[in-house]
Amino acid sequence: MGSKVKTIAVLTSGGDAPGMNAAIRAVVRTALGAGCKVKGIMRGFQGLLEEDIIDMDAKSVSDIIQRGGTILYTARCLDMLKPEVQDIAADICRKHEIDGLVVIGGDGSFKGAQVLARRGINAVGVPGTIDLDIACTDYTIGFDTAVNTAMETIDKVRDTSTSHERCSVIEVMGRHAGFIALWCGIANGAEEILISERYDYDEQRIINNIIEKRKKGKKHYIIVNAEGVGDSNGMAKRIEAATGMETRATIIGHAQRGGSPTARDRLYASMMGAKAVDLLVSGASKRIVGYKNGEYVDYDIEEGLAMTKDIDQYMYDLSIRLSK
Repeated sequence: MGSKVKTIAVLTSGGDAPGMNAAIRAVVRTALGAGCKVKGIMRGFQGLLEEDIIDMDAKSVSDIIQRGGTILYTARCLDMLKPEVQDIAADICRKHEIDGLVVIGGDGSFKGAQVLARRGINAVGVPGTIDLDIACTDYTIGFDTAVNTAMETIDKVRDTSTSHERCSVIEVMGRHAGFIALWCGIANGAEEILISERYDYDEQRIINNIIEKRKKGKKHYIIVNAEGVGDSNGMAKRIEAATGMETRATIIGHAQRGGSPTARDRLYASMMGAKAVDLLVSGASKRIVGYKNGEYVDYDIEEGLAMTKDIDQYMYDLSIRLSK
């Protein structure tokens, strides 16, 4: 147990995710309720290094829970990889009397929290990323909204794909993680789901499958392609050339990061943000908040970042069975 935390700061880092504002709101109001001062750090670790730090009160987070993005803005800060810059960041926290820090973001953001914690700054990470790729948690803030955004878009593309009797290659986000693609592939009834964790790059198999299904009278074909596999435009051209079936690529892109968060994202973000503050107030540090087996939990940052994560094999196998 450390000394009592008096000032808690919150920042958002890396890619934005719907629900981050709900987490910020929960951090601010829970910390104020615990008798702490609250500061907001603008633009993540980059803003910390530039000392772009503001005081926050309950009014600062009024009317934001329904908004996408992050009111604190966000940025990627490669300078935080340098030990000398990490020392500067820790000194800035001490200069502003920040003795508790909540970092909302993905694994890269957590590494920033990790190095600050090693330098004596009490830090807790809250998983905010649409990719669902943080190993120590079953859920990350923003995933549900992103999946629903992608699902609705794929439904619309399917309508026009059916009308024109064409094949559509639809690329969704997820960096090197195939969770959005897998969920959407099942939810949208796709004929193919391509994710970097399982795809063998056997494009000829896909071509053969399209040709075979067309012989059986199938008029359209949906391929959900994960960002980690990519090359959707090239793939569409090759499929059309090989099958004779008109094929178009649709890259949904950053629309998946925006929009009003779903109820699930608002609730989970609120719970995780509050838990992060509770941990700091209790004297904890170097923690990551997570959601496991229906409960909100926390892990040591070192332990959490060392974990690895794979897609659910049963879910993947099911996606193949359902696409036949």
